[in-house]
Amino acid sequence: MPKFSSKRRVDHSASEMFDLVADVERYPEFVPLCSALKVRQRLAKPDGTEVLVADMTVSFKLVKETFTSRVTLDRANLKILVEYLQGPFSNLENRWTFEPKSQQDGNDVCDVGFFLAYEFRSRMLALLMGSMFDAAFARFSIAFEKRADAIYGRRKLASS
Repeated sequence: MPKFSSKRRVDHSASEMFDLVADVERYPEFVPLCSALKVRQRLAKPDGTEVLVADMTVSFKLVKETFTSRVTLDRANLKILVEYLQGPFSNLENRWTFEPKSQQDGNDVCDVGFFLAYEFRSRMLALLMGSMFDAAFARFSIAFEKRADAIYGRRKLASS
């Protein structure tokens, strides 16, 4: 099963990066392969988390697939968990973490952790889309960092 894991220090606060990743409706504007995203359900839970059920459509050339996930937004712990519900995968797990760090110049920075594991249900689909998915998922964290720079402004990190 393909897995991707990365941790990147970005020159934005953990709260800003959490908000950016939690804003799933905007994904078609900047996330590689995402052509559509629709939130079906949004529920605030008593423990302070928010749970979304969303359909994401990914497209590449003539191939278009939609899958449904449950997204748990845990703002208090700066974590986002994406759990696969239905679609072309037999397994899909995605986790984000946002760890606040401080810079000597006073700018807020954070380490963004990204983990993804997936497996297609169909061997044919895996052969058709597998390498393209691998390349796109490897660029995910970079796409979010560029989006943060565009929305929040680019700040220069102080050298250590």
